[in-house]
Amino acid sequence: MNAVNWFEIPANNIDRAMEFYKNILGYDLQKTNMMGTDMAFFPGEVQNQGATGAIIQGEGYEPSEKGSLVYFSAGEDLTPVLEKVEKAGGKVILPKTSIGEHGFIAHFMDCEGNRVALHSIG
Repeated sequence: MNAVNWFEIPANNIDRAMEFYKNILGYDLQKTNMMGTDMAFFPGEVQNQGATGAIIQGEGYEPSEKGSLVYFSAGEDLTPVLEKVEKAGGKVILPKTSIGEHGFIAHFMDCEGNRVALHSIG
């Protein structure tokens, strides 16, 4: 079983953040409010191994480039996703970089100021 099963990405403007991730990854996030906190869920199935999570806007959640780092799978090649980051309001901070036999990674700042990453095989 994978060690991580949930993540939360802080947002100051959840609607803007939802649009950002839809533009770069193509996900239609499902927005809800739980106990006064706005959340937008990334796709995932609870019964499957691996992690899913949400964008979250609420008390105690503050975007940061210095906290934990979430890696999104970008399929076979992260280049097409990375090319959408700046057009969607983010900034590339580590371009596509080889990690040897494990593929490639890239880091970016999302529209809310969080450092987030991508991983691909090719």
